[in-house]
Amino acid sequence: MNYTSLVEVLGWISDEVQGHVQPYLQDVWEIAAPYLLLLYDHLVTILLVIGINLPGILSEIDLDVISWCFWLFLPVLVVFILPCMILLMLYGTILFLHLYKARHSLKDAYTRSLWDGARLTVATFWEGHGKIWHGENYRYEIHGLENFPSEGPAVFCYYHGAIPVDFYYMMASIFIKKGRAMVVIGDRFMYYIPGFKLLLQVFNVTSGTIEECTEFLQEGNVVAVAPGGVREAFFSDSNYHLIWGNRVGFAKCAIEAKVPIIPVFTQNCREGFRSLGLFKPFFAWLYEKTRLPVVPIYGGFPVKWRTYIGKPIPYQEGISAKQLTSQTKEGIELLIKKHQKIPGNILNAFLERFL
Repeated sequence: MNYTSLVEVLGWISDEVQGHVQPYLQDVWEIAAPYLLLLYDHLVTILLVIGINLPGILSEIDLDVISWCFWLFLPVLVVFILPCMILLMLYGTILFLHLYKARHSLKDAYTRSLWDGARLTVATFWEGHGKIWHGENYRYEIHGLENFPSEGPAVFCYYHGAIPVDFYYMMASIFIKKGRAMVVIGDRFMYYIPGFKLLLQVFNVTSGTIEECTEFLQEGNVVAVAPGGVREAFFSDSNYHLIWGNRVGFAKCAIEAKVPIIPVFTQNCREGFRSLGLFKPFFAWLYEKTRLPVVPIYGGFPVKWRTYIGKPIPYQEGISAKQLTSQTKEGIELLIKKHQKIPGNILNAFLERFL
């Protein structure tokens, strides 16, 4: 098999890697190259069977054009790759939890005290990431932390960004500073993500019914919920519109358990990660028909984030779920109006780290 054309292409890529990426990646490349050649050999054989001459096609490729296209589209590739890093970090967290679990007996591994040790380690990691990537002087800002109860139940109601990384940071900081782990209401699709079962279990994520959530509150827990859910995550925009539809379940839980609701918003959360606006009506239609969260996400921009925890909305005797939902919505919209520049702008949000 003649590898001349392929070797030229691989050689160009190798030069780019060596010149612009950390030197240690070159060692990885040298290890991977023989396997890539073997894969190429099998691919050429398969394509020849169906009449496609891959070496001939590669021999006609202009490497200067490839180089130009590579650097032209590199920024676009990066903004779609960075969200994948969050997924890798989540899987790194899951791996740590499995190792942590393996160090203890099956019986002991599920006790609260031992899992609190794992939660503290994971929380420290995520809070550190928030300080570096979205903080100022290595400090991730949470304003109004005194509004979060040190004890007793409450409904913690927050705006849902495209990827709720701001909530991960917030949850980590609250666990470190207040020593409280919340019960988090998550979408059902999360239970179908491979490997996520242990992560959801350790961090008390559930898609619980109104009855179950009410029971959590009556047991003295803080229940965190984003009423907008996936719709708000994917189909809201830089104007930070709330997309709650007719969801009032969280309000019913608060009324039944007679607990306050705490409105929460993170400034610039949609400048950190955004859903692709192109073909949004199609993706919205697809989600409504299939409930598949397939909207492309881009970003990972190191913009300034500040989380604002608003004043609790106290329990009011005789209030309806619809009225309480409206008050909660107004509470979050007030935080948005007060702290968020509309429409959001990625460059301005980045400059806020230095101004």
